[in-house]
Amino acid sequence: MQNEVSRVKKAITVIIFGLIGQALCWITMNVGFAITTEIIALIIHAILAPVFFFMVSVIYFKKFNYTTPIITAIIFISIVVSMDFFIVALLIEQSFDMFLSPIGTWAPFTMIFLSTLITGKLINR
Repeated sequence: MQNEVSRVKKAITVIIFGLIGQALCWITMNVGFAITTEIIALIIHAILAPVFFFMVSVIYFKKFNYTTPIITAIIFISIVVSMDFFIVALLIEQSFDMFLSPIGTWAPFTMIFLSTLITGKLINR
């Protein structure tokens, strides 16, 4: 039973770190849309998203390191894509047009995945 609780706590920990990264991205987008044009907000987000996930990953891998870099990258990007799909596209925008934008979704998705993976590999050397 103790081992089961430990696994659940570890899973919750990695999910929380993914959600923190996602929250930082959402804050960036909301502030960006409020103070600048859509394209500038998207560019800023595309630049900052991998930076946010780098910072989140450094803390996660140094303090917890429960999952391998590839598994962590898969979990983080799964959280981001799921939240963008279900919350942003379905509930907020009620449109999937955001997924047509390379700078709005696909570039940040790719960079989040790579940032997490590379950070984990470097820390776990």
